[in-house]
Amino acid sequence: MKYVLCFFVFILWNCQDVSKTEQLENSNITDSNISDSLQVYDFEGLKPFLNKNDDITYVVNFWATWCGPCVKELPVFEKLGHDYKSENIKILLVSLDFPRQYETKLKPFIIEKNLQSEVLVLNDVDANNWIPQVSKDWSGAIPATLIYNKEKRMFYEQTFTYETLETELNKFLKY
Repeated sequence: MKYVLCFFVFILWNCQDVSKTEQLENSNITDSNISDSLQVYDFEGLKPFLNKNDDITYVVNFWATWCGPCVKELPVFEKLGHDYKSENIKILLVSLDFPRQYETKLKPFIIEKNLQSEVLVLNDVDANNWIPQVSKDWSGAIPATLIYNKEKRMFYEQTFTYETLETELNKFLKY
């Protein structure tokens, strides 16, 4: 019986490895291009992404892999990006993951979830300085989202459903 249990665990373990390999093969993201493309910034480097003055509406979500509500709502931002790809909107996912987790958690998470939105990483320990620069109303809790364009700017310290995010985005779009 002991050997049967070991064999079952071995088979289960190998099946998990195959499914992860298949996920990588079927996704547009690979280990090599994710490691090359992970964009890490301090706040001064991130600031330009939060203050563009062009014809695009930006949806900037602050999140982390260790934040359950953040992970739960990421598909909402991905769907919004897909559904509004013909509109002039851009989704930016700003990860607040810890540097020691970039290789072990963040990069594998991006690959596993096949994130299509642009992922930026904020690595700046002086949160007391940069949080109020994002929004004076931000307590620092995540998830948090900034939606802005050259005419309007709104900050949300909340979790979104697709419907509520779409409603807020539509306040920025001209039809």
